[in-house]
Amino acid sequence: MKKRFVCFLLTVGLAGAIAACQANFSSSSGDIIVASKDFTEQDILGELLAQQIETKTGLKVDRKPRLGGSYVCHQAILAGKIDAYIEYTGTAATVSKLFEGQTIPSDRKTLYQQLRKRYAQAFNLQVLPGLGFENTFAIIIRSDDAKRYNIQTLSQAADYTPQWRAGFGYEFSEREDGLSGLVKTYNFKFSKSPQIMDLGLIYRALIQQQVDVVTGNSTDGQIARLGLVILDDDKRYFPPYEAVPIVREETLKKHPKLRGAIAQLSGLISADEMQRMNYEVEGELRDVKEVVQEFLRSTR
Repeated sequence: MKKRFVCFLLTVGLAGAIAACQANFSSSSGDIIVASKDFTEQDILGELLAQQIETKTGLKVDRKPRLGGSYVCHQAILAGKIDAYIEYTGTAATVSKLFEGQTIPSDRKTLYQQLRKRYAQAFNLQVLPGLGFENTFAIIIRSDDAKRYNIQTLSQAADYTPQWRAGFGYEFSEREDGLSGLVKTYNFKFSKSPQIMDLGLIYRALIQQQVDVVTGNSTDGQIARLGLVILDDDKRYFPPYEAVPIVREETLKKHPKLRGAIAQLSGLISADEMQRMNYEVEGELRDVKEVVQEFLRSTR
């Protein structure tokens, strides 16, 4: 009964989020609507895409930051409510259900090529060349523990999971490419069920030794700042999560300059640069627009 009630609340919450998003589009006045998902890196990438389009094409961009999670953004672009957003290839493959019943390719280029073909055929959406970095799920421990146990990989960590307390976000615990498959692949055996935690509290809990292993994102700014260690996914459980622009085919036809402008972002951002920008916004509380402007100036 409790599980059904939670599912009901999630369904209602998702429906409410979609309804709120639909209401938010009624005031759109731009030539193009660029959306982003609801976390810091997406704030940065959405603004990056918007500034690039405005600078290179002269089109007016209507920004829709913090639109919602992957599912909400996917449904919004399918419905023509938005024109573009940045997604991650492994997430796109999971959310779209285009690989349902199939193994998602573990090779970055293969996944990109298949995703591009399937998105065009199924959705009339273009998956444009990647920005240059991946943001994968990262299994993270304290550096002291990594040194103490001489751990570098997830396979090595399996011996220690019975004595570790784990903390994971809700999405990771429920996703098809998340916790259940990870546990099975690496034979993790936690003595207690992992705590489901708010993503904003995960690193604090790890540093304060409330938990011993957490999942984050590989480009999170706090990883380097706090001296944490990402364990290597040596069995390649996680698919590639290359950051790619997704754009409506109709929008690209309507604005021919758009494709070339977005293509100039291809390969522009390294994982280290993305991590640095994330830290500047989260750790140093800098304005997103200023951070993006500074980055784009440095590349010209």
